[in-house]
Amino acid sequence: MPTILITGCSSGFGLETARHFLAQGWSVVATMRSPNPELLPGSDRLTILPLDVTDAESITAAVAAAGEIDVLVNNAGIGWLNAVEGTPMPIVRTIFETNTFGTIAMIQAVLPQFRARRAGVIINVTSSVTLKTHDLLSIYTASKAAVNALTEVMASELAPFGIRAHVVLPGQAPGTAFGSNARERLMQAGGLSAPYAEMAQAVFARLTSGSEKDKTQAEDVAAAIWRVATDPAAPPRLPAGADAVALFNG
Repeated sequence: MPTILITGCSSGFGLETARHFLAQGWSVVATMRSPNPELLPGSDRLTILPLDVTDAESITAAVAAAGEIDVLVNNAGIGWLNAVEGTPMPIVRTIFETNTFGTIAMIQAVLPQFRARRAGVIINVTSSVTLKTHDLLSIYTASKAAVNALTEVMASELAPFGIRAHVVLPGQAPGTAFGSNARERLMQAGGLSAPYAEMAQAVFARLTSGSEKDKTQAEDVAAAIWRVATDPAAPPRLPAGADAVALFNG
């Protein structure tokens, strides 16, 4: 069976995607900063590896341990919510190191084996916030929009080698730890910039409004990744979740 390597499998989209592919009989290499074997069902088709996508040595070790893979899913990412003015440059660099540069580094690490076999699929999980302007998500959106643009051009570069590259765009996912992790990171950095307090109230009200059934579930993202991995005719950009689909279709 084919083998898929997924980054960021400790929770949310990555964890659900690992479960989905295992259930479909694939071999899965699930990576996370701090490996926890209890998160996934035991299987001789499952390999759990430590991986920090911001660390070159960690990437080299994980890709070597994974061996030959057929699909790479770049899912690891971190969130951030604040105005540009209120975001310290070290935070900006941290966001881009994981969301953008970490994605590029993983792609570079697997491309030699894909190119040698003239086959392989790269799936970059970005965000539907790149489809519509959202206040206080400027830095996060920029980090994900860069990956969208990268993937579009890269797909053209890699097509002659039989390699596909796609983007999956999830919507808002209340069932994941993304929001709580972003808020925790914000508080650690000193909180929201005071001049944007009123704007922040409106943003938080929007994020907590609406029904969860109209938002994105982790299963939606796993299903979208499955489609891209298994369907050579899959579109270059695929929304995942009811809200993402609505945004994508205008």
